[in-house]
Amino acid sequence: MKTWLTKNWFMLGMPLAVGLAWLFPDAGARGGWLRAEVTTKLAVAFVFFAQGLTLPAKALRDGASQWKLHLGVQGFGFLLMPLVVIAIDRLVGARLAPDLRLGFLFLAVLPSTIVMAVALATVSGGNVAAAIFNAVLSNVIGVFLTPAWVAWLMQASGQGPDQGAVFREVSLLLLLPLILGQVVRRFGLEAWADARRKRLSNVSNAIILIIVYAAFCNSVKANLWSSHGVGTFGVAAMGVVGLLVLALAGTWGLGRVLGLAAPERIVLMFSGAQKSLATGVSLAKVIFGAHPGLGLILLPITIYHPLQLFLCGMVGARHVRDNGVTEG
Repeated sequence: MKTWLTKNWFMLGMPLAVGLAWLFPDAGARGGWLRAEVTTKLAVAFVFFAQGLTLPAKALRDGASQWKLHLGVQGFGFLLMPLVVIAIDRLVGARLAPDLRLGFLFLAVLPSTIVMAVALATVSGGNVAAAIFNAVLSNVIGVFLTPAWVAWLMQASGQGPDQGAVFREVSLLLLLPLILGQVVRRFGLEAWADARRKRLSNVSNAIILIIVYAAFCNSVKANLWSSHGVGTFGVAAMGVVGLLVLALAGTWGLGRVLGLAAPERIVLMFSGAQKSLATGVSLAKVIFGAHPGLGLILLPITIYHPLQLFLCGMVGARHVRDNGVTEG
């Protein structure tokens, strides 16, 4: 039981953070004693500094040669999936709450996970070096493309933020810490960071839970959930399930169209279909600030994250069984 809790504490912490926001919204809301409007920005900067500090530059170089695979992963994640969701939004989006509608669009333009995409590729017999390269590349590209997509989508609907202000925030809170982390790593702390990768990841995940708590606190204080009950959660869950199944099938089919070998198709599926909650929460905080609807905007990725772990884990286990791959 203790081992299971140790491995799954972050997943258990997500509903706990949301529950605490319902019970004690004052602390994390704007103006509360946590001063979330300041501390969450510092938290976002630390998360991206830690990412930069632990990025394996050698592994990136080793996996850089698979250009067709890289185009497939990044093209699906940042172009095909957003276009599909935009098309679906044109058909049924008007029936959703505006912030939930934006949440699905935001989910579609998020970068891939890093740890899970690489871990699943490893145990499933995928090209591990290429998985690392694409997972990291997706998150670096996402620092630029996700805010650009969101700014364009919101401006197209007449509710866009100041695009210049968004990119200044992104540069200061995401890009600069990421670069500083890489600089510090390359000049003396590579061995130290690699030895403490798990600990840094745990600290970052704990900080992300605090950011999620603050986001939902603002939503509760704004009485957002009084007009969006269980039915909204059910609609969001059904939409997320359909989107994830579509993403898994689409990435596997795209791998066949591109003529990729099985190890590369595995990477395309896991890296292309998955979306990063950690990066998503951080980017949402920068892009939307203290928007009272932030909790509803984050609802799709909050559901998508545990669901992708479950479904992708099942797919990975099937690959292990069918191909006789053993975890090394």
